[in-house]
Amino acid sequence: MEHELADRLGGVYRDLHAHPELSFAEHRTAGIAAGWLKYLGFEVIEGIGTTGVAGVLRHGDGPVVLLRADMDALPVREATGLAYASGVDGVMHACGHDMHVTCLLGAASHLAASRQDWSGTLVAVFQPAEEKAEGAAAMVADRLFDWVPRPDVVLGQHVAPIPAGTIGLRAGPTFAAADSLRITLYGAGGHGSRPEATVDPVVMAAATVMRLQGIVAREVSATDMAVVTVGALRAGTKNNIIPGEAELLLNVRTYDTAVRTKVLKAIERIVRAEAQASGAAREPLVEPTESAPAMINDAAAVGRTRGALAGVVGAERVIDPGPVTGSEDVGVLATAAAAPVVFWLLGGADPAAFAGASGPQDIARIAAGLPSNHSPLYAPVEDPTISIGADALSAAAREWLCGPADTRAISGMTGA
Repeated sequence: MEHELADRLGGVYRDLHAHPELSFAEHRTAGIAAGWLKYLGFEVIEGIGTTGVAGVLRHGDGPVVLLRADMDALPVREATGLAYASGVDGVMHACGHDMHVTCLLGAASHLAASRQDWSGTLVAVFQPAEEKAEGAAAMVADRLFDWVPRPDVVLGQHVAPIPAGTIGLRAGPTFAAADSLRITLYGAGGHGSRPEATVDPVVMAAATVMRLQGIVAREVSATDMAVVTVGALRAGTKNNIIPGEAELLLNVRTYDTAVRTKVLKAIERIVRAEAQASGAAREPLVEPTESAPAMINDAAAVGRTRGALAGVVGAERVIDPGPVTGSEDVGVLATAAAAPVVFWLLGGADPAAFAGASGPQDIARIAAGLPSNHSPLYAPVEDPTISIGADALSAAAREWLCGPADTRAISGMTGA
């Protein structure tokens, strides 16, 4: 990457990190992305799915390649101590989406400057609200693929606490499905000194939380994967008042659709049974709040893209990270376009922390001890993460776009 572009991208990254924006509120970030694309000569569409941005760069006949980056930050109070730490109290780019935006801007710059080397159409998508698992669906519902041509492949990456200079790539299930639920348990409130005159939703909630932990332990096969987390239990206002209701917030992760269905049905069964066992006069309310399907990398597309990524970091540095229990909604774009998706992990941790690591297992062991995504201490290193991330996206896109010889074939000029 040329020095001037590297400096500009570093400045953009630090600026984005200092000015994080929550889901569906990424107005400033979207404006920066749109302005950069316009400068490069992209046709730019703004406000898709509230704050989404799409840029289209056409250069002759050939495939359509979509590169995607998400833009939103998290409600986390930053504790990194960085000079460019968040200036918004309680909001932080704790998942690296500022890095994703920066790398896609770099890749767009590379590809716009090298149009003589490829033919086809490049689509750059800056997506809102990945953290709510709603942004991709919102862009699709807002006619994204009427505004831009349907892609032949969807490509993207997520920064992770593996060594900068390493890429994690695998075929098949890559990121887990995520389902979030709000459960309201209804009791009958009263004085804390007379529990016999009440139906205590706190006890009901406590029993429900413990019973839910048996789903993975006793209802899911050891050969399958599932996680059921109760992230919040809310009830009551004072120590001598038994409240009228309690609220549970749940998060579920799975890879297999049959396991996903089984776990969600088990949650509802247990919640309703515990309410009945407690003598609740009113049925509990089970509300889905967020949902994203499992992200499944297309095997053939991964095979085709792997060589391009190896050309950036070296074949020995393209590793299989195993399935990730985190979730991603990029697959929604691919499904809507009926296109394969290839999504990889971009190393963002200081390589010095991994000195002596001899393989993926060593890397995973060391990474487990580092601040990870969603931590108030999470901070990818700028160099070489930005340059490698931009190069990885542009190299992967070039692999799918037509070179000069391919262009002749598409235009019917071969065999003359």
